[in-house]
Amino acid sequence: MIKETADSDNFFERVYQIARQIPEGKVTSYGAIAKCLGSAKSARMVGWAMNASHNREDIPAHRVVNRKGLLTGKQHFDGTNLMQQLLENEGIAIVENQIIDFEKHFWEPKNTFL
Repeated sequence: MIKETADSDNFFERVYQIARQIPEGKVTSYGAIAKCLGSAKSARMVGWAMNASHNREDIPAHRVVNRKGLLTGKQHFDGTNLMQQLLENEGIAIVENQIIDFEKHFWEPKNTFL
């Protein structure tokens, strides 16, 4: 469990600002968000931020996956396949927790807040 601090709260909010920019039908990775924030080695902390955001409807956490397009965060969603269902509702095909044509659906974040 990560200790909540003002720094981690601020980092989480910066992650959420980027996550809110992910267009419908697109996905990005934990690492891409970390790199965008100038903290390339903080992909795991981005994952913690996404996990902490599941009670917030304003954060499209389902659009953040691992660097290979795997739905590694799906266990944090209510229901067995909610993350997959949300992505499929946006036109993204998934087989065995893997996004099909990941490169086609990948969105590279740009941090306009720095």
